[in-house]
Amino acid sequence: MKIAILGTRGIPARYGGFETLAEQLANRLAERGHLITVYCRRPFTRPDDAVRPGVKRVILPTISRKHFDTILSTFLSVFHVGFSDADAVLLCNVGNSPLAWIPRIFGKPTVLHVDGLDRKRKKWKWFARQYLLLCEFISAYTPTRLLTDAVAIHDYYLQRYGRESAMIAYGAEVPELPQVPWQEHDFDIPQRGYILYVCRLEPENNPELVIRAYAQLKTDWPLVIVGDNKYTPGYVERLRALAGPNVRFVGAVYGPRYWELQNNAGLFVSAFEVGGIHPSLVEAMAAGNTLLYLDNQENREAVGDCGVRFRPNPQELTAAMQTLLDDPQQRQALAVKAQARATELYSWERIVDQYEQLFCELVEIGPQRAHADLKVDRPGESDVV
Repeated sequence: MKIAILGTRGIPARYGGFETLAEQLANRLAERGHLITVYCRRPFTRPDDAVRPGVKRVILPTISRKHFDTILSTFLSVFHVGFSDADAVLLCNVGNSPLAWIPRIFGKPTVLHVDGLDRKRKKWKWFARQYLLLCEFISAYTPTRLLTDAVAIHDYYLQRYGRESAMIAYGAEVPELPQVPWQEHDFDIPQRGYILYVCRLEPENNPELVIRAYAQLKTDWPLVIVGDNKYTPGYVERLRALAGPNVRFVGAVYGPRYWELQNNAGLFVSAFEVGGIHPSLVEAMAAGNTLLYLDNQENREAVGDCGVRFRPNPQELTAAMQTLLDDPQQRQALAVKAQARATELYSWERIVDQYEQLFCELVEIGPQRAHADLKVDRPGESDVV
């Protein structure tokens, strides 16, 4: 099959979960003989980027502003893909739902991945929230198929809009890493002796809550914060001013360095309020981390009984962190359970199997014919528009 992925910032992944999803899907589907085109935004690409054979990038211009970036780049992408030879389209982000009908008029079945309830993010003002609420409603009608990544989000769309959706979770798998002694890394933190927090630094991800709770801990373990905010750098500066000397801001980290931090953490804190299955949470599970997570339906669905929940107040989080820091046996037991759950439910091969089946259904062919007819490869390339 020839599949186009639209609505993300592109590959290689340098931003968030949708970008990692695009990269994993593109690479793994290409390995299976499919031809994948990923639409990319120019500010998130580099001249020396490499993509694997079977994957092509289309690089389009955009306006790098919070309110215009996604919709403008997707507007250009949906018309470009309409004149392409794609058999099916994966469009990411509920904010793109007003454009999901355009590939369809060109005869391209389109899946819209809505992720979580984006309108609940605290970064959005009133008008943007109303627009995203409208996009939720529109998403029930514009795509060929609606796609969610958590039971809670699936049920929400079914109950509120009467729209059934395919449900495919996010994947996680620890890559093979070169054997480098921990002392040779430039992290300057003790191996298995730090608390890790990974997110885009936005209010609904509660970095302030985590920093305030950490300040009350009795520990010499540093708090390592991985993430950034390209659109609101002033918020990151406020977080830095709030943090004490043992809080390390390492910025956005990807690839092997990111997985080294995941693999060697002693405790992982997830404080997401909004969204479906969060990438860093299932990645922490795959890495065998001990999990502390904010208690909501989506996070409970992801973690099950493999972590410790907390409500959104600093005192409760402090108490939960202190209990786990003081009990290494409990930490180890939870870490083993979390890794086993990630292997069972969230391996990328399992997730890609489900996406492949969904695309096969869209273009009305079975997996056997897809593999038999499309054993074709092509060198990695990029079209810059």
